[in-house]
Amino acid sequence: MNLPTPAVVAERSTHPIPRWALLLLCAAYVLPGLFGRDPWRNADLTAFGFIASIAQGHAPWLQPAIAGLPADGGLLPYWVGALGVKLLPFLDPAVAARIPFGLMLAAVLALAWYSCLHLARTEAAQPVAFAFGGEAHAVDYARAMADGCLLALIASLGLLRLGHEITPEILQLLGITLFVYSLAALPFRAGKARTAMLVALPVLATSGAPAVALALAVGALWLCFRSTYEDARKFLPWILAAMVLAALVAWPMHGWAWRVKASERSVLDWLRLLGWFCWPAWPLAAWSLWRWRSHLMRRHLSVPLLASLVPLLTSLLMGADDRAMLLALPPLAVLASFALPTFQRSASALLDWFSVFFFTVGAIFLWLYYMALQIGWPAKLLANVRKLAQGYEPEFSLLTFVAAVLGTLAWLWLVRWRTARHRHALWKSLALPAGGVALAWLLAMTLGLHTLNYARSNKPLIERIAAHVPADVECIAAPNVPTHALAALEFQGHWKVDATQGLDRTGCSIAITVQAENTPMPPSGWRVLGVVRRPTDRFGTYLVMQKDR
Repeated sequence: MNLPTPAVVAERSTHPIPRWALLLLCAAYVLPGLFGRDPWRNADLTAFGFIASIAQGHAPWLQPAIAGLPADGGLLPYWVGALGVKLLPFLDPAVAARIPFGLMLAAVLALAWYSCLHLARTEAAQPVAFAFGGEAHAVDYARAMADGCLLALIASLGLLRLGHEITPEILQLLGITLFVYSLAALPFRAGKARTAMLVALPVLATSGAPAVALALAVGALWLCFRSTYEDARKFLPWILAAMVLAALVAWPMHGWAWRVKASERSVLDWLRLLGWFCWPAWPLAAWSLWRWRSHLMRRHLSVPLLASLVPLLTSLLMGADDRAMLLALPPLAVLASFALPTFQRSASALLDWFSVFFFTVGAIFLWLYYMALQIGWPAKLLANVRKLAQGYEPEFSLLTFVAAVLGTLAWLWLVRWRTARHRHALWKSLALPAGGVALAWLLAMTLGLHTLNYARSNKPLIERIAAHVPADVECIAAPNVPTHALAALEFQGHWKVDATQGLDRTGCSIAITVQAENTPMPPSGWRVLGVVRRPTDRFGTYLVMQKDR
């Protein structure tokens, strides 16, 4: 039985975003940050350390390691990054490793667009037909919905930082978007759908998320089994094959790792994380589910709902883990797009004015800080930077300055366009949120790139450590040092580092340890050469020690 659809869309509302404008927006979102910065500490630098260990021959392909500590989780992301370093030897290794992940982020955006396009073309997703004509045509409607989905994904705050790293989660993000595309394209592109399914689940399994892959496969089997669509039932063997393949390849690539650590506090932390991390996709997705509640088992809702619930539940079970929640963003963006045909004008205006205020104030703030660094005014802002980043010296780059000016002018034009009258496009409500997020990232990676790189990179720490390390040192013992600091010692300091042996058993004459207290207390047989701290940290003191002869 065909249920009445809540979508009422006139033909004039389905004008697509000009392709040149959409491509420029994607470029402004993907390209900044690919060049001109070091790997940032924690997960980004740790992943680069494993990549560099393979690319530079310090560890075998089947066992990447940092300072002797092996990688856990899937190996495929490290292989991809190492191939980038191998194939682009003329580039800095950090840049060469980052390029494949930038391409994967671009692929995620494209696949989300096509997934929504195919789902919006299904009969159950079509808008109401008008009595005297004038309703939206099916293909135009689907394209406008796909544009809205892409804008919702770019506007998602959680994708902003994590989506521009070189961590395994980017490959997982690609895998889950391929999964959604596979089920979405099944009625229209059966061959591509089968290929996508056979790739999606093994990619998830070999990048550290085999349990997510199996949960998605079970859900897809159920959806296709109960479907009245004949080709969906014929798709069952392909899902089973992809499921078996994912389970098999996870073992030799060290994909299985138990990370469940839920607690009572996790629920509140998870709700707080969901509130900002998935904004504005989650309220729009919730509105879609409410307005389309009589269509929940239709594929345009059931497919993205399944693909978003699995990572959201995984995030909760992992103690409100933001990297697990990252995988929910593409399917949530697809769900969010189906709120657009039913969105009320007052809610759209509220979202618009919030975006104008929030991102314009943020842009002014970044420009003021940039002016303070370059010309010394406002003096108070310059003093704040000097206080928080000791030893920092600003630099001027004409290229980044011009890019920031062009991005700011584009934002002003977008605000002027959106606040003008007679803007009927279906995707109009998400134009300012997506443009504002792209502007924020562009300004952060141009005006604030040098400052952020100084604050987030471990290179200043390595330079301070190098002042205390003898030039002829053969190896450095570093037990209990964070993995990202070990990666910096090996691949930015270019020292041979051993983190597997304690200070009482190591053969290294130099050691680096983390000192929790302000007063250094070296163990017996060692003397302190220096006490080092990152210039932007108030904690995390490192002791550089030498063994007594």
